Amino acid sequence: MLIKVVKKSILDVKADVIVVNLFEGVKHPGGVTGIVDNAFDNVISNYVIKKEKFEGKFGAIYQLPLVKEGKKIFVVGLGKQADFTPAKIRTLTEKVVKACGKSVKKVVSILHGAGVAGLDAEICAQMIAEGASAGAYKFDRYISDKKEDKVEEFIIAEIDATKFKKAEKGEEKGCIVARSVTMAKDLINDSAQYIYPETLANFAVENSGVKTTVYNKEQIKEMGMTAFLAVGQGSVHEPKFIHMEYKPTRKAKKKIALVGKGITFDSGGLDLKPPASMLTMKDDMSGAAAVIATMKAISELKPNVEVHGIIAACENMPSGSSYKPGDVIMSKIGKSIEIDNTDAEGRVTLADALAYAEELEVDEIFDIATLTGACAVAFGSVVSGILGNDEDKVKEFIKVGDEIGERFWQLPMYEEYGEKLKSNIADMKNTGGRNGGASAAGIFLSKFIKDTTWVHIDIAGTAYVDDMATGVGVKSFVKYIVG
Repeated sequence: MLIKVVKKSILDVKADVIVVNLFEGVKHPGGVTGIVDNAFDNVISNYVIKKEKFEGKFGAIYQLPLVKEGKKIFVVGLGKQADFTPAKIRTLTEKVVKACGKSVKKVVSILHGAGVAGLDAEICAQMIAEGASAGAYKFDRYISDKKEDKVEEFIIAEIDATKFKKAEKGEEKGCIVARSVTMAKDLINDSAQYIYPETLANFAVENSGVKTTVYNKEQIKEMGMTAFLAVGQGSVHEPKFIHMEYKPTRKAKKKIALVGKGITFDSGGLDLKPPASMLTMKDDMSGAAAVIATMKAISELKPNVEVHGIIAACENMPSGSSYKPGDVIMSKIGKSIEIDNTDAEGRVTLADALAYAEELEVDEIFDIATLTGACAVAFGSVVSGILGNDEDKVKEFIKVGDEIGERFWQLPMYEEYGEKLKSNIADMKNTGGRNGGASAAGIFLSKFIKDTTWVHIDIAGTAYVDDMATGVGVKSFVKYIVG
């Protein structure tokens, strides 16, 4: 889809659909909506509002056909003005694109939020660009009879010179973020038959946009990441350790490591998952996909921050060479781990990846992982779990998520959650059961961080919703790092 901003009146742009808006309770449209209303004999105020009782509730869309013009007006509800946020613009625009039928190839939209709402035109345009892309997204790579019902062009019309310039910047940034989110979605939605450690590593090399080093099995062993290697030893696909690096041209204001869980397929290992639970386990590398996609966005937006993307990629498969329940394995930092359950594998790979990240002497480490079913049970697909060793940093990232439209809820890290991780024969077990599982997993990971500020994000419930990847995490990371 082509997305662009034009310095024109919305009435001067040829399109199949004109998109305007109304806040809840408005009886007499103003601004650009009012201009469109007047141009078409007050059809919005007299028909849509008065006769059809359109109230402007958030997300509502009234499709008004214009018989003489051969086009439609979409009147979208913004909801209550006091509750309106930039993130809602993305959601609205996504709904608009999805509502367009086969005959709609070109859409022109008002710059939602930049009028009466008083929001900055740059962020408004960014949200529209992201929303339009999300609405048009399909993963139809393996479908032979593809439905060609996509909007081909989405235009943002803004006549005000100052707002237009800001909107151009916002649209450009929004398209960069949108392409990166699409990259993450495509990686996750693809089959594990094609996305395995080697191909994931090759993808990162070719598409992350930054310097990328891939370590093979022997090199991983030399670096002491035996916990990571243990998880992958049952698969025919060799593990790969991926290190992506972005360094700004001027002195970086800080250094950040993003660590993504990279289990390209999780069968559960010898503690085999039931078939229904295994069906979507191609998504167990959603954290890795988010990190690769974020690095791509960063390579284009060029923030004054040094960023390292770290992925320990492997498959967790059952075979004669698989690691076993009861095994004691060593980690990179010398802590021993008793394997209580081979299906609690992600934290074992992350243990070594986090230790590697800390050796880079970064200021902050974020890890993102489809880590625990317990988190998905607690929050469903609405919220991702978050915890860490720095209360202020956790709260800061939650706020970033709220601003950008990705929700995070802080989980507790009380010492009691670590009691079940105690082992009689090793430094710790890799799991302590399902109850409190998300917090216990966080406690486990914290043991592999010494001094660095660290935040853990559990996306088990939010990474894959309604049989489709969401690309969760990319937008928040970009907002946090770039602004």
